[in-house]
Amino acid sequence: MIPQSFIDDLLNRLDVVDVVGRAVTLKKAGANYQACCPFHQEKTPSFTVSPVKQFYHCFGCGAHGNGIDFVMAWRGLSFVQAINELAHMAGMVVPKDESQPVQRQPDQLTPVLEEASRFYRLSLKGSKRAIDYLKTRGLTGLTAARFGLGYAPAGWRSLETALKNYEADEVVDSGLVIVSETGRRYDRFRDRIMFPIVGFRGRIVGFGGRVLDTGEPKYMNSPETRLFEKGKELYGLAQAQKAIRIKGRVLVVEGYMDVVMLHQYGVDYAVATLGTATTEAHAKSLMRLADEIVFSFDGDSAGRRAAWKALNSCLKVIQDGKKVKFLFLPEGDDPDSYVRGHGKQAFERLVEDAQSLAKFLLEHLASGSDLQTEEGQARLIKEAYPLIHQMPAPAYRLVLRKSLAQRVGLSLEELDEFSGKVDQKPVFSGVVKRGGSRLARVAPSLLRHLIKLVFMQPSLALNLRNEAFTGKGADLLQHMIEMVVSSQDISSIELQQELLHSEFSEITSIFLSEISELNGKIDVQQEFMDAVGKWRERQRKRRVDELLKNELTPAGKEELRGLLAH
Repeated sequence: MIPQSFIDDLLNRLDVVDVVGRAVTLKKAGANYQACCPFHQEKTPSFTVSPVKQFYHCFGCGAHGNGIDFVMAWRGLSFVQAINELAHMAGMVVPKDESQPVQRQPDQLTPVLEEASRFYRLSLKGSKRAIDYLKTRGLTGLTAARFGLGYAPAGWRSLETALKNYEADEVVDSGLVIVSETGRRYDRFRDRIMFPIVGFRGRIVGFGGRVLDTGEPKYMNSPETRLFEKGKELYGLAQAQKAIRIKGRVLVVEGYMDVVMLHQYGVDYAVATLGTATTEAHAKSLMRLADEIVFSFDGDSAGRRAAWKALNSCLKVIQDGKKVKFLFLPEGDDPDSYVRGHGKQAFERLVEDAQSLAKFLLEHLASGSDLQTEEGQARLIKEAYPLIHQMPAPAYRLVLRKSLAQRVGLSLEELDEFSGKVDQKPVFSGVVKRGGSRLARVAPSLLRHLIKLVFMQPSLALNLRNEAFTGKGADLLQHMIEMVVSSQDISSIELQQELLHSEFSEITSIFLSEISELNGKIDVQQEFMDAVGKWRERQRKRRVDELLKNELTPAGKEELRGLLAH
């Protein structure tokens, strides 16, 4: 038996876009992703993957489901096999009892969380003190209802009257109740305004609670559970996703009240991280939601530190075509106070004028350097270049390198030479030495094409395990094959990142700049099959020529007959 709680946890930790993207080359189409269906032949894409609903559907053949369903259908695996493969991908261990058949058990945490949410909403209606507090913050009843706000009474065991079984394990597992060292149970949230946190699947996964008066902590979140991982969730997404899709923009703020008040004033594409720095998982989710991501932070030093952490998370996953900006509010203001004091139009003017990622990155690093001196310029290059070089987006890297070169008064070629890196040109041949670094020889066209296809879809490398590659670029391709074989679930981004930090970093950058021109324009699997066929035919002819040049042994004659028969 694999508990349904584990299955729910697994699906919450994995993104269906990542799961499907390992097998199919997806292309952004509005709020969703599209591709030609992998389950039937078609020329016009009708296969859609929704990052919001965590669901795929083909309008041609009707194939649909979640990440588990896709792996079962694509790989021809059983339910148990698919769970095991996805668990390995997520770094989880599957709990099971081999003596029991696998069953889908109803999730026990969601009903508990929903019961608590109903109780908190009813408690808010009955608490004049809590209602008066929200009114002093400028909140309307309509907005409170839209976000499902509630109130946790001050009693130690108020939830006991609302839950069916206060002593059940799932009540503790949900994070609503704490068990003391003596075994006594009591409510985690007491005398707080309650903010339900709705996950990507549209279900409540946890809560945030804010004190009404003074007290610490001012904000408290649910602890991490099998449904709730705060480094991945975004508050307000359920209410914002339609506006994000229409606007093509998502605004990321830091507080629950910031989100709620922005929505009330019509800035309804705002979401918030849950009292934690922006993570790489957040950045990935945000870039799937919209082409423009604007981070809003206070203008003080703490706000700029938070912005810098967000920038670093974005650099690791940014894609060409995405726009990332940073808005720093006047000192003493946060989004809540600013939109109440100045209105929607004034706030959105600030959003429009927000700093670009490139400008913020270079200004932040330059603030500690005197660019009038060679030492200051060298320091800026030393700090900025590694950050730029890690970006998986070739066009973005080029723009940032050009901006950095202008800042320090160098040409792009001089900057690359100064940094010990080689300019990332689309085509390169031969061995190049510059700044002490050495580029591997770039492959001839067919081998180079195979390398690019494996970069785009790493799992294809499993079909090359028995091939003997020779020539320019063979060492890179062989290394890629070994990486994929040792970690068969490695994603395209992970493969790129590993190689960008290896002895193949320079040549990898060159290939990635070429790949950006192919994304969405070719059928990767068909191109791969054609390229492998041509490679094998070329190798066959080469071997035939070698055999014919020499006196044939009996074994050689047998090999030649086989090659000619093929």
